[in-house]
Amino acid sequence: MLQTENIYIFLIILPVVSFLYASVGHGGASGYLALMALFSFAPENMKPTALLLNLFVAGISFYYYYKEGFFNKKLFISFAMASIPLAFIGGMIEIDASIYKKILAVLLIFAILKMLNVFGKESQSIKELKLWQGLIVGGIIGFFSGLIGIGGGIILTPVILLLHWGKMKEAAAVSALFIWVNSASGLIGQLSTGVTLEKASFLLVAIALIGGVLGGYYGSKKINNQNLQYILALVLMIACAKLFFT
Repeated sequence: MLQTENIYIFLIILPVVSFLYASVGHGGASGYLALMALFSFAPENMKPTALLLNLFVAGISFYYYYKEGFFNKKLFISFAMASIPLAFIGGMIEIDASIYKKILAVLLIFAILKMLNVFGKESQSIKELKLWQGLIVGGIIGFFSGLIGIGGGIILTPVILLLHWGKMKEAAAVSALFIWVNSASGLIGQLSTGVTLEKASFLLVAIALIGGVLGGYYGSKKINNQNLQYILALVLMIACAKLFFT
């Protein structure tokens, strides 16, 4: 994996991506997958590596948001009850590489819109989430999380904000733990089918954690990384185009 051309550029960009995602309560799998696609990583390495990175970065992000008192346990459980088993099932399924790339490209659009703050507005009027709504939304996102190798927070956060189920920081805290449990479940599902993690994956974890720790800390406070988010959105757009057309 580390024999990939221009790997040093990848290693420089990786902690920047983890910083920006952790700052908004995300693990960053969609960003890592986008980077890996740009640097032509083997598809069989992309999914488990992204989920492993998610476990550490989302875990750090959740810690900081939880520490600041933004976690809504009831909201999280409503989504996680169905997402965890379905992420496991999704992780067990192997799909054709070309189909995988197209689905990933579509999901990257959510990440791009999030980085451009299209979903950045929160409502002062919060609606109560019904259990059946949480089960349906969590289950669908969980399945695709395991299938593609993301944690699902990049989809869940916009849904929470658009449907007024929580405020921005609350959505970030819930999404961070949602990402962690789905990533763990999806990764276990993959490992159960014989997928293995390369040793190099753990080096990537160490590098991503640098950005993740800083992003989780500053994101849970008051910080505006808008210019960096625009740059990341551009990188994601390029990766999205590559996935669609190659």
